[in-house]
Amino acid sequence: MKIAAQQPAASPAEPQPGDIPVEVFRQAMHRVADMIADYLSNVAEYPVVPRISPGDVRRALPPSGPAAAEPLDAILDDYQRLIEPNTTHWNHPGFMAYFANTGSAPGIMGEALAAALNVNAMLWRTGPAPTELEGLTCDWLRQWMGLPAEFKGHINDTASIGSLLALGAARARLRDLQIRQKGMAGRPELPALRVYASEHAHSSIDKACLTLGVGLENLRKIPADQAYRMDPAALAAAIAEDKAAGRRPMAVVATVGTTSTTSVDPVPAIAELCRREQVWLHVDAAYAGVAAICPELRAQMPGLEQADSLVTNPHKWLFVPVDCSVLFVRDEHALKEAFSLVPEYLRTSESRVTNLMDLGVQLGRRFRALKMWMVFRAFGLEGLQARIRGHCGLAREFAAWVEAEPGFELCAPIPFSTVCFRATPPMPPAAQNDFNERLLAAANSDGSFFLSHTKLGERLVLRLCVGNLRTSRELLRTAWRVLREKCAELRG
Repeated sequence: MKIAAQQPAASPAEPQPGDIPVEVFRQAMHRVADMIADYLSNVAEYPVVPRISPGDVRRALPPSGPAAAEPLDAILDDYQRLIEPNTTHWNHPGFMAYFANTGSAPGIMGEALAAALNVNAMLWRTGPAPTELEGLTCDWLRQWMGLPAEFKGHINDTASIGSLLALGAARARLRDLQIRQKGMAGRPELPALRVYASEHAHSSIDKACLTLGVGLENLRKIPADQAYRMDPAALAAAIAEDKAAGRRPMAVVATVGTTSTTSVDPVPAIAELCRREQVWLHVDAAYAGVAAICPELRAQMPGLEQADSLVTNPHKWLFVPVDCSVLFVRDEHALKEAFSLVPEYLRTSESRVTNLMDLGVQLGRRFRALKMWMVFRAFGLEGLQARIRGHCGLAREFAAWVEAEPGFELCAPIPFSTVCFRATPPMPPAAQNDFNERLLAAANSDGSFFLSHTKLGERLVLRLCVGNLRTSRELLRTAWRVLREKCAELRG
C-alpha cells in the first residue's frame, strides 16, 4: 500500500527564513570579541560572587519569550547589563574556592570555533577531524603525564561521567554475572557488588554507585590515615570480609588529589592488592592528575601507570574552559564491551577507526578536543609546567604566612596548590567551628576573593586553592590581610 506524503502548499514568493545574515553576525561577533577581551582584562573589578539575591536575575527579564525577533545588539546589551555582572566569576583572579580554573584565551577561541562547526563526533564519519584530534590531544597528555602507551584517552564533560564510565567497565568485566544482558533487577542469585573508596573520595563515586545500581550501602568507605590517605591494610581487610560473606568486589577507587585536602592515596600498595584480588583499579585524579606533567609533582603520585582507568580534568588546571575531562583506560575494549551498541542506522563501512559513541553512554559528542589542542599549542608543555609550578609556589608562600601567624594553623599537607587552614581562637572546638564559619563569610564579603571550606573530622577548615592564570602574589597578600583583619574583628 502506497502512502501519499502530505506536504504543505508551496509558497515560491516567500523565501524560507534562514539564519541571521552573515554581515549582521560578523558585526555582532566583532563586538563579542571586544566584550570578551574587555571582560578578561577587567574581571577583577567585579566582586567574585555577585551581591544579589535568588530570583533577582529572573525578575529582571520578561516571564515569556519574545514573539518577534530582537536585534543582536539589544541582546548583547542585556547580557552586559544582567548576565555578566550577576554571575560568579570563576575567571576572577580571586576565585580560590573549590578547585580554581581558568578559561584561557586560546581555549575560548577553540570553544567559539567548535560552536561554529557544530559537530557531533559520534562516529568517525560524522566527525573525522574531531575524532582524530581527540585521540591525538589525549595522547599528548598521556605522554606528558608519563602514562604507558597502552593507555587510550577520550574526552567527557566531567570527571563524574568519566568515573561512572570506568566503574561501568569494571562491572562489565564481571562477565560471569551477565549484567549487560540480564541486568541486576529480580536476580536473587546475583551477589552484592562492592566498590571501595577512601572516606575522602569525591561524591561523584557515590553518584556512580547510585546510577549503576550498586547502591550506597555497597560503596565501602575505607578509613584514612592522619594525612587523609586511604589505609591499604583497612582496604585489604574490607575485601577479605566481603568475599567471606559472599559479596563480589567490583572496583577500588583511589584518589590522587582528594577534594578536601588534595591528599594522594598510596596507589602502588592499592594496585598490588587489586592485582592480587583481580579487582578493577580506578584512579580519580580529577584535580591533581594533570600536574603529573611536571616530573617533580609526578613523583608525589607514584603508581598512576598501574591503574586500569584514570580520570583527570584539563578544565581544572590546564586552563581549558569547562567542560573537558579526559578518561584514560588501559584496555579500551573494556569500555566497548560495557557500552558499545550499534543500531543499523549508525553502521558505517570504515574499519579500524574510533567511533566515540562506543566508549560511553553519550551519543552526542561535541568537539571539546579543539579547545584543548589550542591551549596545548598556545602554551606548550613548558608554559603549562611553569604555570602549575607557579601556582604551587604561591600556595606554599600562603601556607608559610599561616604557619607563622599566632592564632592560625595549617590543617593538612600541601602536595600541590591547595591550602587547608583555620583560625584557632581560645575557645571550645564547637565554638571554633562556628568562629571559622563566620570568618569565612566575613572574609568572602570583601569581594576581592572567594574561599570555600570543608570538614576534616570534627574541624571546619578553610580552603584556598591557587589555580587561576591571573592570581598574583599581591592578591594572596590582600586575602591574607583581610583574613587577619576579619579574625581580629570577630574576636573583638
